[in-house]
Amino acid sequence: MIALLLVEDNQRLRTALKVGLEATGTVQVVHACGSGEEALAFCTQNDPPQAILMDVQLAGKINGIQAAVEVRREYPRLPVVFYSIQDDDAYYRDFRRSGILSHYAYVRKSNYLLPEMILPLVKDAMAGRSFIDPDVEARVQEVRQKDEQDPLALLEPNEQVVARLLAQGLTNEQIAARLGFRDKRTISRTNGQIYTVWGLNRSTTDEKVARSRAIIILQTGLLLQWDQDGLPYLIDERGAWVPWEG
Repeated sequence: MIALLLVEDNQRLRTALKVGLEATGTVQVVHACGSGEEALAFCTQNDPPQAILMDVQLAGKINGIQAAVEVRREYPRLPVVFYSIQDDDAYYRDFRRSGILSHYAYVRKSNYLLPEMILPLVKDAMAGRSFIDPDVEARVQEVRQKDEQDPLALLEPNEQVVARLLAQGLTNEQIAARLGFRDKRTISRTNGQIYTVWGLNRSTTDEKVARSRAIIILQTGLLLQWDQDGLPYLIDERGAWVPWEG
């Protein structure tokens, strides 16, 4: 019998999954709960389960991936099967950052909801293997590419603050006043660093043009580049610069 911890915030589904999994004759749900906090408490206060079946969106302050990271700090590579109907970038971003490499599966709930479909995933995770639903993998890679091209991620924290105020249309004097600087030249120097990082000072364009282009980058969230004719380009999924149509 596989001692399984079931973490699902929908009580009706949690009950149905428990009944269905135990009906296979190979699973014993040793505990069922609806939050990552309770799952973590159970694992640290009792003998750990052999595997965890966990929804990604949960009640409480932490999601399923964050909860799994905390559990695996105590019990390294404890097998976890994640499933989710949510498509928020934040979940895929958390998964990328989690460092989970093995003893896991991550699938869409709609594709793997029946107990007879979940059980093989649990067994594979227990055997040290990993599986990611192709739909989930595609979204993970999409978020990875988005993050790698995130203009703000290239800036230091103080530069990010100035850039956001720049995008609101504030002048250097207004930004300086907002941030408590007496000299607007501090903001001008920070702007110069932003333009350098974003490649906006590689041509003979003046500060007004660079400022306008910086605002476009901030508003679109795309790391755009302009050629000598003033045409904007962005990097596509293959890493090539292609015209941006706006």
